[in-house]
Amino acid sequence: MASLRDIKSRITSTKKTSQITKAMQMVSASKLSRAEVNAKAFVPYMEKIQDVVASIAAGSSDTSNAMMIARPVKKTAYLVITSDRGLVGGYNSNILRTVMSRIRERHTSNDDFVILSVGRKGKEFFAKQGMTILESAIALPDHPTFSDIKEITRKAVGMFADGTYDEVYMYYNHFVSAIQQEVTEKKVLPLTDIQPTGSTASYEFDPSAEAILEVLLPQYAESLIFGAVLDGKASEHAASMTAMKSATDNASDLITGLTLQYNRARQAAITQEITEIVGGAAALE
Repeated sequence: MASLRDIKSRITSTKKTSQITKAMQMVSASKLSRAEVNAKAFVPYMEKIQDVVASIAAGSSDTSNAMMIARPVKKTAYLVITSDRGLVGGYNSNILRTVMSRIRERHTSNDDFVILSVGRKGKEFFAKQGMTILESAIALPDHPTFSDIKEITRKAVGMFADGTYDEVYMYYNHFVSAIQQEVTEKKVLPLTDIQPTGSTASYEFDPSAEAILEVLLPQYAESLIFGAVLDGKASEHAASMTAMKSATDNASDLITGLTLQYNRARQAAITQEITEIVGGAAALE
């Protein structure tokens, strides 16, 4: 049985841990508030550019942009968005498990696909699996801007355009609420199924629909990736907040149990001392 000193030491250390996890929970909650605003603020832009692209594509019967045409798939790219740090519950493991499941379903060789990784955890995981990591972006700020991921987004779109791979899938955690995040798979390229989000407008093209789409489609594909990064960051902070809250609650439960154990051990020690005193007094009579 643990001594009173050992139990007291565990209570003290657990209280200090609880203070740390509580502070981390509050920090994550603060970051989540801003990240959620950033993610939601980007949605109107995404919807508008999607409506414009859909309208132009629908209004031009001879559009033949390579980014909108499906071709025989010889190689696939997987863009996976994870976190740089741990202590986020199942945030990373859920994404990586889903990606690995899809890879096993679609491919029999690691030569059939490449990885584009956003986040240190994903990069380290796929490196251990011996998979080809074509490009990575790590150490992103808590509230990233497009310039932070510009290189990887342009490489993802550019290498599809030049035929390095024939399709691009993206995996990230979609933010639903502070306690719910959903692993989401989205086909980024080719853009074969662009649907307007609302009523479409009529546009006059100058110089031509093809010329406009040549500029607009890469920007749209890059915006899809950036929107997913913002969404993923909100989910990451929410997962961190939830994990730290669970850790704080578990620490509180542990402290309660240890305090009860300490009081019982202390009471047993007092009873033992009283028994010894009474026994000694009785022996002197």
